[in-house]
Amino acid sequence: MIAAMFIATLAAATLRVATPILLAAIGETFAERAGVLNLGIEGTMFLGAFAGFYVADLSGSLWIGLAAAIAIGTVLGLLMAFLSVTLGVNQHVAGLGITLLAGGLALFAFRLNYGGSSTPPSIEPFERLSPLADVPLLGTILNQYALTYVTFLVIVPLAWWLLYRTSFGLKIRAVGENPEAADAAGINVFRIRYAALAIAGALMGAGGAFLSLAQLGAFTHGIISGRGWVAIALVIFGNWNPLKVLLGSLIFGGTFALQLRLQAMGLQLPIPYETFLALPYVVTIIALVIAGRQASYPAALLKPYRRE
Repeated sequence: MIAAMFIATLAAATLRVATPILLAAIGETFAERAGVLNLGIEGTMFLGAFAGFYVADLSGSLWIGLAAAIAIGTVLGLLMAFLSVTLGVNQHVAGLGITLLAGGLALFAFRLNYGGSSTPPSIEPFERLSPLADVPLLGTILNQYALTYVTFLVIVPLAWWLLYRTSFGLKIRAVGENPEAADAAGINVFRIRYAALAIAGALMGAGGAFLSLAQLGAFTHGIISGRGWVAIALVIFGNWNPLKVLLGSLIFGGTFALQLRLQAMGLQLPIPYETFLALPYVVTIIALVIAGRQASYPAALLKPYRRE
């Protein structure tokens, strides 16, 4: 029974930990499918986490805070579109610039509004939903936040359906593979890339807000902790397919949740605790190395398009 409960709590924690990574990775999937590598994902999540927390703290509504984070993410996605699509600047430089800009803005706004506080600010986070709470083990696994349910049951299948079963998704994949041919077929390459990057930014902002409004109920300088970079790796691992990206997110989330529980159990192992902290990232790198060899990159990824 103890082992079964351990597995149930581990599964529940895996879903929670995977949620923000999955949101960001699905967003990056849209961006890269359209031919744009958005390295601003870390900064977008960070500013989204702060914006969501600050607006929720100010308004008293967690949902308004979430909406603010999504709006901020959308604006940053459109900024990335302006730099990489309209101006045609190097996508690596544009993305890193957005990460630095968004991170700086979040830290400046945080110090401006909470700089005098001796303890990290916190709010009452989203409550978890508890369907089938009376069912042993299953009730434990299903004790999740509403945004976790939305991410796994709505956003992932909706993203797959949009990319592979709609004309909009076909246009996204077309401009990511051959923008010249797409343009010749009457597809507005610039508009499609703008739309894809706006969707990407919105999902990244929501992923950051999940951490501050649900999982932690607080905002700290290290709240993202490299999750944005992991999301980029998971997109490659998932071969730009939302369903495979979901699998990668669960692998990372499960490893992260496992190392937390191993530390909590106080096992006396002859290794430093930093090894546990690094474990999820090591597993991600290994999975990326294995899957990256067979990855089929969008042909126009990183290539700016200019009409002739």
